[in-house]
Amino acid sequence: MQKTIFITGASAGLGKATALLFQQRGWQVIATMRNPDAETELNQLPNVTLLPLDVTNVAQITSTVAEAIRLHPVDVVFNNAGYGLMGALEALTDEQILREVNTNLLGVIRVTQAFIPHFRERQSGTFISTTSAGGIIGFPLHSIYHATKFGVEGWSEGMSFELGLHNIRIKTVAPGGISTDFVGRSLDRSLHPAYTPLEEKLFGTVDAMMQAASAPHQIAEVVYEAATDGKDQIRYVAGPDAQALYARRNELGNEDFRKEIRKQILG
Repeated sequence: MQKTIFITGASAGLGKATALLFQQRGWQVIATMRNPDAETELNQLPNVTLLPLDVTNVAQITSTVAEAIRLHPVDVVFNNAGYGLMGALEALTDEQILREVNTNLLGVIRVTQAFIPHFRERQSGTFISTTSAGGIIGFPLHSIYHATKFGVEGWSEGMSFELGLHNIRIKTVAPGGISTDFVGRSLDRSLHPAYTPLEEKLFGTVDAMMQAASAPHQIAEVVYEAATDGKDQIRYVAGPDAQALYARRNELGNEDFRKEIRKQILG
């Protein structure tokens, strides 16, 4: 029987690569994005349905999820919509903080909550959320981004117990860098003169790290693995850079790893 995946943030990057991969492997794909009228590739493919969804819009979450379930029984929900926020906390406005939390954390929670009755009724289903290496490792000038991504990681672990009662799985995919236009399109940077030396070093490091990033289709393969392997496993660390950082942290321990990162960046 043909399965269906519901994807948020499918207009570009990992979301779009995941939509293409699942479509190629015979799935029904419900690809959501803020402006589906602007999409010119996914809308040409069979078994792909585009729906509008801004994950910060609670009413639209309710209506879009209802429409998706009306179209097809949904087997996998991939919470992928999100963006990066960099800057010292002093440099960030309350509006920036709220937008980041509403998108990266509350958007994931609300979309998931809307689908739980559907999965519970079917006694099956899998939730997968994009977190980040920044959901398991902390870096300077990323505090609010980390708050959202660490939040999704911890929330997913907690949710695994209640969802497990109904044979529902919940998983995270934590990639490192992905070679998309994320830095230019989906990264909000704010500067503050009190942190200029740190900003210069870190922003330069981020740009260099993107040169060693994974291609979107490589991370999409990990999403496919998480969706289909049937494992009772929450976290999938994706990409050589994220895996190397995660292994190094486990080797040194949390505190020594934190000190190593500080030394690398601050000298």
